[in-house]
Amino acid sequence: MSTDVKRLTAVLAALLLTALTTTAARAADGGTPSAGQRIASSLRGSPVYVDEAYADAVPPSRQRELAQQIRRTGLPIKVVLTPLTKGDAFDGDSGVLAGTVRDRLPDQRELILITTDGDFPDSLTGEEWPADTHQTRDAVSAAGFLDETRDAGLADLTAKAVELVAEGKGTQRYEEAVKDLGDDTRRREEQAEERAESASGGPVWWLLVGVPVLALTALATRTAVRSRKPAPAVPQLVFATARAADEAELRRRAEAEVLALGEATRAADVSTTRGLQHALDAYAAAGTVLDEARGLPDLAGVLALVQEGRDALAGDDDTALPRCFFNPLHGRAALRTGWRPLGRRDRLDVAVCQECADALRDRRAPEVLTDTDEDGRTVPYFELPAERSAWAATGYGSLTATLAGINSRRIRAR
Repeated sequence: MSTDVKRLTAVLAALLLTALTTTAARAADGGTPSAGQRIASSLRGSPVYVDEAYADAVPPSRQRELAQQIRRTGLPIKVVLTPLTKGDAFDGDSGVLAGTVRDRLPDQRELILITTDGDFPDSLTGEEWPADTHQTRDAVSAAGFLDETRDAGLADLTAKAVELVAEGKGTQRYEEAVKDLGDDTRRREEQAEERAESASGGPVWWLLVGVPVLALTALATRTAVRSRKPAPAVPQLVFATARAADEAELRRRAEAEVLALGEATRAADVSTTRGLQHALDAYAAAGTVLDEARGLPDLAGVLALVQEGRDALAGDDDTALPRCFFNPLHGRAALRTGWRPLGRRDRLDVAVCQECADALRDRRAPEVLTDTDEDGRTVPYFELPAERSAWAATGYGSLTATLAGINSRRIRAR
């Protein structure tokens, strides 16, 4: 074989090897670079990644300013601003986004990552590895609660988050920013109720008129926010206040439901009410949960227990469906259906409302009630360990025959 032929053969072999290697690498990741790969590749050149959907909110000039600010800190900070929606490459979960980006940057042992929040549009969340040395999570959260960022755009909010991370006092800043939030919310609610009662002569008018007005106002605000172009930054304070108001209203409703169940059990005929003891157990459990309720998941549990107690009084405790498995705040389930949790082969038999049943039928994700895991991330309540959450263990009645056996020890374990 001539020297030229040997050289040509060697070149072709090298090209073939390169092509095969590239093809294999792409095939291992779906044939094209994944969203995580694209973001990680961009972050190797600049500490700031901005999806084109946010190009107007954070233009190139602001991206360069953020990158310079980050470099001045001397910290391994990376920023990823990308829309997150259910069903996207990260399933709308900022935790999945953060974990994916970190996995794509294996050479970076220390990493501080600031990303968009999947639960609250145009808000931010933070993660740090290998430990939360700079109190990143609290620092980034605090940025959204400050008066100076209440009407800030996404670029300014990100700049403030970077500043607070670099300061290293995130927990202190967060506690200072939110310490008056609960008092302010309760004070506004009390003032609104006082005005409604003085105008109508009693609290009933507030329930009939005030609550619908607030609901319509919230709906109008949500519609206005969604219709603006480009999407404006929505301060976390707005969402935190809304969550606090929702929880306060649900707590009042739960208290009224428990009292009504107590009156119904006292009025029941012992000799003819077969399920009276079951109803009494449900009433006692509902009172315990209400006393120790920490948030929406526990208050939803109160409503589920009250429903079980009423079904027992009516003699329907063996046949009535519990509340919706995916979100008990949807009300009583309409049917039972099979559902396979993500990443598992076995199917669960769960009770669902008609809305969630339609979503499953159309291969859409149903609206789920969320809770907070041990790492502070917001997750579907049923993804928590059963030993930590009574609701994950019971599915609000879908996975167990009765909820009335829930006791204070299991609630405190949450």
